[in-house]
Amino acid sequence: MTDLFQKSLRLYFFCFGLTFLISCNKDKVVDSENEIYQDQAFAQEVHHAFPVTNEPTAGDVRSITIDHDSNVWIASAAGIFQKKKDTSEWINVIIGDDKGPAFVAEAAPDASVWLGTWNGLYRFKNNALEKVAGPDGPVSAVCVAKEGTYALGPKGFWFDRGKGFEKLNANLSKSVRDVISDENNGLWIATDVGLYHWTEKELKHYYKTDALISGYTKGLALDVDRKLWVGGLGGVTIRHSEGISKELRAENGIPSRYVSALKYAPDSSMWVGTQAGIVRYRYDGSHSLLFSRRWLLDDQVRDITFDQNGTAWIATAQGVSAIEKRKMTLAQKNDFFFDQLMKRHIRAPWIAGQAHLKVPGDTTTWAPEDDDNDGEYTGNYLAMESFRYAATKSPEAKENAKKAFGFLKLLQEVTGTDGFFARTIIPSEWKQMHDGNRIFTEREKADELVKEPRFKPVEVRWHLSKDGKWLWKGDTSSDEMCGHMFGYYFYYTLVADDAEKKVIAKHVSNIVDHLMKNSFNLVDVDGTHTRWSVWSPDRLNKDPEWLPDRNQNSMELLAFVKLAHHMTGDQKYQNEYLRLIEKEHFLDNMAEVTKQNPAWLIYFDVVLQAYLYPILIHCENDPERRKFYKNHLEEWFTHRKGDHNPLINFIYNYSLDQKAELNNSVDFLIDTPLDLVDWPIDHSKREDIRIVHAPVLEDDQVDQLQPASIRMTVRWDKNPWTLAGGNPQVEREPVFWLLPYWMGRYLGMISE
Repeated sequence: MTDLFQKSLRLYFFCFGLTFLISCNKDKVVDSENEIYQDQAFAQEVHHAFPVTNEPTAGDVRSITIDHDSNVWIASAAGIFQKKKDTSEWINVIIGDDKGPAFVAEAAPDASVWLGTWNGLYRFKNNALEKVAGPDGPVSAVCVAKEGTYALGPKGFWFDRGKGFEKLNANLSKSVRDVISDENNGLWIATDVGLYHWTEKELKHYYKTDALISGYTKGLALDVDRKLWVGGLGGVTIRHSEGISKELRAENGIPSRYVSALKYAPDSSMWVGTQAGIVRYRYDGSHSLLFSRRWLLDDQVRDITFDQNGTAWIATAQGVSAIEKRKMTLAQKNDFFFDQLMKRHIRAPWIAGQAHLKVPGDTTTWAPEDDDNDGEYTGNYLAMESFRYAATKSPEAKENAKKAFGFLKLLQEVTGTDGFFARTIIPSEWKQMHDGNRIFTEREKADELVKEPRFKPVEVRWHLSKDGKWLWKGDTSSDEMCGHMFGYYFYYTLVADDAEKKVIAKHVSNIVDHLMKNSFNLVDVDGTHTRWSVWSPDRLNKDPEWLPDRNQNSMELLAFVKLAHHMTGDQKYQNEYLRLIEKEHFLDNMAEVTKQNPAWLIYFDVVLQAYLYPILIHCENDPERRKFYKNHLEEWFTHRKGDHNPLINFIYNYSLDQKAELNNSVDFLIDTPLDLVDWPIDHSKREDIRIVHAPVLEDDQVDQLQPASIRMTVRWDKNPWTLAGGNPQVEREPVFWLLPYWMGRYLGMISE
């Protein structure tokens, strides 16, 4: 290869990679002067799983390749299998007495496929399989180079120039793990005792720490600059002709000290397979990780290859995964998520919620499911449709918002009370629900009471409605109240006409009147307040058990009463609002929200606080109090910027007429996977991050905020820094994405 050609090739790949990065890099498409994201196509990654279930050990895949016709070939513990293009069925290629463990599959430019197995080397060409004379099994590595084909294994080293395989004399280790051409009639060979460079004239052996991170080597690849990447125990060594150029270890993003595979990708990135997933290193030095069942059938990566479309095919310990890149705009992503929302996440009478998957991870087996927070999450959905209507004037958005409000209003009406409302409702014929009715023994009550003095033994949570159509769930929490009011405010402000505003105002006033009648507590049908819905000044200011909630709940009640006054104009609400501030010191209490004692800080409260700022700021007419609320939000937001939460960012921008944190918000919207299954995510197996106890002292968290692509499926009231969790029998509703997207559209920060 001439120097001129090498330089031209490097320039081509650099430009290709730069073009790709710009197309995918959100910072490059934000108009910094006007803070507008110009919507354009980006690369949306999608995972396709291809388990190999032919027999018990078939899924233990060691090697993978793609042939001339885009068929996928694998070598597994159970033998050689082929998957035809556009199918999902795996076919046994070697059967009968020759069937057995296989170790390598390698496609050649002449449309043949070389297959190394327990008893020798096979070639598949022109629809025919033949066993090749020469190499003795087992054959563990094959390299197809311009000068010929090499086969290696514990019993020797063979070379075929086109006239048949001949055994070569070379004092190599028998533990060959990978082999690639040096593109100059030589080979790089990875073994358990180091790296070899072989040519017909000489053999060089590298194993000392001045040449490699460690002598245990597993994977090899050349990048566009002809630097050799050597993966093995400890990380990746990047070598140039003179020696080590760079090392990649945990501190550089390697998630596991066991590196098992390397492959240079068509987009100029290097894919590094480990026992904890795949990390991709781009030409600009940035990197990203894919791991968990969301992206891989197993985190133990054995081999990687790419097809002609740039799709990555990954051999794992449990089957084959394909990572496809689709061109997609945010508008198209919105259409996709909205379609999923309507198909599986809106249940009667118009509840936005999660779906239960009867078979974990299989969205074809879904069924509707109740959730304690159906009211809060439908409040988010109501706000989403309100912003969609305000941005587009879509009649569908207006009608959907009306239906969502109708459900939230029904939650109050179904209880038959003056203002108490249910958590959720389900059809009366349902036999399965969360938190069924139960009896507590006196011993259980005593035990719970010691653990939590505020414990309330609710034995009848589900009640039959008077019309017999619904079962409604009581013991409604404060987060439900906050979520409802958040939705009501935006529905009232952005969607409702004068007649609808009167209905909303009456509904909100009924709830606040109920609170006022009951010393500002939400009182269930049993005549006592629910476990969490306590805003009584006497409790918050005088009862030490409610000290952890004093600041938060004071803020909440001010917002509820202020919203009732804003909607109705009734002076009684303003009088009560002022009394809470002047005599009960609720504004002073609220001032302490940003100084919450770390023992009592939970991330759940962060989002509840965010719900309240638009109400407090936009419904307040007094300049001094409005200034207080604005300053409070500014201080609060300094603590939340690091969360890169687009909902919080856009609430901040809406409340204060700002254009802040757009890049981080758009990053989240782009990086969010299309897969909404709540796959288990466990960062504890990774070596490139640390376990910490911040921002929430009580939780196990990661020290670096992870991108949306490798977090648990998002719900905004969940801690984004969480170390581990997930439930593959749940598919989350995509409102978490749709709400900030439409807020950004409404605010003019995201273009169509």
